[in-house]
Amino acid sequence: MRTFSAILLVVVMVVAMAAAPATAGYKDQWAKFRTTITDRPDSKIVCFTVMPWPWKCACAPAPPPPPAPVDSDGDGVVDGIDQCPGTPRGATVDARGCPSDSDGDGVFNGIDQCPDTPRGATVDARGCPSDSDGDGVLDGIDKCPNTPAGTKVDETGCPVEVKKFVDTGLITTTAILFDLDKATLKPESKTELDRLGAILIQVPELVVEIGGHTDATGTDAYNVKLSDARAKAVHDYLEANFPQIAGDNLVSKGYGESTPVASNKTKEGRAQNRRVEFKIVK
Repeated sequence: MRTFSAILLVVVMVVAMAAAPATAGYKDQWAKFRTTITDRPDSKIVCFTVMPWPWKCACAPAPPPPPAPVDSDGDGVVDGIDQCPGTPRGATVDARGCPSDSDGDGVFNGIDQCPDTPRGATVDARGCPSDSDGDGVLDGIDKCPNTPAGTKVDETGCPVEVKKFVDTGLITTTAILFDLDKATLKPESKTELDRLGAILIQVPELVVEIGGHTDATGTDAYNVKLSDARAKAVHDYLEANFPQIAGDNLVSKGYGESTPVASNKTKEGRAQNRRVEFKIVK
């Protein structure tokens, strides 16, 4: 009785489907019927038994749709073909799915917002370099990264006088000024002192003597004492403002009027003799 009922049900449904117009609704009914009739094992047997030949194909389950391709890293190259499956989002890739880094800064093209960074420069997550001391030479390339603002530097980012200082072993300046007959630094000396400090911090391994010199005005003993105090004032300023300079590598000494570089008989000559010298001693 159960088998007869199933056969009768199939016949009625087939007749109803055949009589229905070929509309979207008909197609939906047919799909539903096909799914229902092929999902049950006993229904498949009935279907093949009673279904006219042209419609027997409806008794077989519909083939599953092919799986959609997967692109795990979203770079446009599907898994299996992608030879660089872990590419960061936003990076541009080649046909193999591999990113490139044209400027070699470690940030991939497509993510790199500064794509022409010079080789050797350090960059942030956006691929953009920095210039911490503002001297025009990028961090990573700059061999003297702490140059004070306004200091003239070479292509390596170091003050142009560093090499000259190392080669000659001497820097002489008359731009460090003191109050009359005192060892008190004048405010206008700060620019020169900072310039010299920027040079000295690039050669912290060298022992440098700060020598104080005077003109011949006054007694020799007085001038030795005054020049020694002035040299010490320069030493103390540099030590306080440039901690990169090791204290033991910076010494001071007063020479008084003993080593003039010009005549003490003229105002101009005396001005040249009132000087501070930085000399490499070791």
